[in-house]
Amino acid sequence: MMGSKHILGFIGIGLMGQPLVLRLLAAGFDVRVWNRTAEKLATVAQAGAGICDSVAELLRQVDVVLLCLADTAAVEQIAAAELFPHAKPNTLVIDLSSIAPDATRRLAASAGESGMRWVDAPVSGGTAGAEQGSLTIMAGGDAADIAVTRTVLAPLYSRLTHMGPVGSGQITKICNQMIVSCNVMVIAEMMALAKRAGVDSAQIPHALTGGFADSKPLQIVGPEMAAEDFASVKWRVKTLLKDLTLADQIAAEHECSVPMSALAAQLMRLHAGRGYAEQDPATLINLYSNR
Repeated sequence: MMGSKHILGFIGIGLMGQPLVLRLLAAGFDVRVWNRTAEKLATVAQAGAGICDSVAELLRQVDVVLLCLADTAAVEQIAAAELFPHAKPNTLVIDLSSIAPDATRRLAASAGESGMRWVDAPVSGGTAGAEQGSLTIMAGGDAADIAVTRTVLAPLYSRLTHMGPVGSGQITKICNQMIVSCNVMVIAEMMALAKRAGVDSAQIPHALTGGFADSKPLQIVGPEMAAEDFASVKWRVKTLLKDLTLADQIAAEHECSVPMSALAAQLMRLHAGRGYAEQDPATLINLYSNR
C-alpha cells in the first residue's frame, strides 16, 4: 500500500474520475470526494472514499484537491463558486481536466490571490489508462508543486512530464489531441474503405501491428469499427471536438496554420451534429458509411 501524508479531495466523478479515485483508494490514499451529481458517488463510497456534502466541507478536510471536470466552463464555475470562496491557504489544486491554457493561467492567478497553488496536469490514455494506472500526464506549474503532484498521482501514470509553467500542460495535451484526433479520423475512413473494397477489416489492426501504421488508437477503435460495436463509451466525440476547437483557437493566436486538425474538427463537428456527440469516436466510421 502506497498511501500518503496528504489527504486528497477529488471533484468530478465521471468516466475518468471514478477509476482514478478507485486507484488512489486501492493505493492507500485517504480520499474525500464531491460531485455535482451525488448519485455517481456510490461506487467510490463503497470502495472507501469519504463523501462530502459540499466543496466547502471537502476543503476543510484536505490539503490537495484534484479536479477532473468536463471542460473549461465547468472548471471555471466550480473554481469561482466553490473553491476560491472557501479557499484554505497553501492548498494545492491539481487540475486533471483538459481546458483552455489561457483560462488555466487566469485560474492559477486567482488561486494564488486566495492563497492556493495550482498545477495543470491533463491526462492521456482514456478510461483504460485510468483503470490500469498507465496514463500519460503533462504538467505545468512550479517545480515544488510538480514534486508533490508526482507523489500524489503516482498510482495513476506511467509517465508524468513537467512541461514548464502553468498552462504548459494544457498546451501539450492539445498537441496530443491533434495527433489522436487526426489518427482516429483517418482510421475511420481507412476502415470504411477496406469494408467497401471487400477486405476483412477485422484483420487490419492485427495485420498492421508493429508497422509504421500501427498505433494505440488503431488497436482500440479499429476492432470496434470493424465489428460496429459502439456500445462501450470509453471517451466521447465531443471531448475530441472540444480539444480540436482549442487547437484552432491557439493556432490563430500564434498565427500558426493547422489545416489537418481544422479539417478533423469540421468533420467531427458534422458527426456530432448528427447525434454522435456523446458517443465513442469509433462511431466516426459512420461518417464514411453514409449512416
